[in-house]
Amino acid sequence: MIQVPNTLRAKVGGGRLGAIDPAAIAKAEAALKSLSGNFAQWLADEITKLDNARQEVRATGATSATMESLYLRAHDLKGLGATYGFPIITRIAASLCRLIDDKEKRVGAPMPLVDAHIDAIKAAVRDDIKEDDHPVGAILVKELEAQVAATGA
Repeated sequence: MIQVPNTLRAKVGGGRLGAIDPAAIAKAEAALKSLSGNFAQWLADEITKLDNARQEVRATGATSATMESLYLRAHDLKGLGATYGFPIITRIAASLCRLIDDKEKRVGAPMPLVDAHIDAIKAAVRDDIKEDDHPVGAILVKELEAQVAATGA
């Protein structure tokens, strides 16, 4: 039996990197906390962009360009919802992304279901529903996801 040496430790600095400095963690947490006051406005801005993309689809029709814009806005919210303190928005936006993920089928996505997702995101913020275990939020998310699954997306 040939014993292969484990060179991983040497490749990552020989284990001399040390532990993460607790002061650095505290500093990063403080910086994030100082920014958290802006989260509500940033979230509102992202939702406005999503709603504007929806209005563009309504105004000019579901084209590959307008639906791509809508998809990108939904994808942004999928990544930012939890960061901004609304994990339910991440889940709703993920469901919307699943619905319009396929570029070939995107223009044929059922707009009432797209609208339901966007309206749900807006309602979550308006009613301060942050978690997907909220009684109303849980039912809403499950129904949206079921409707997306029914489309075959």
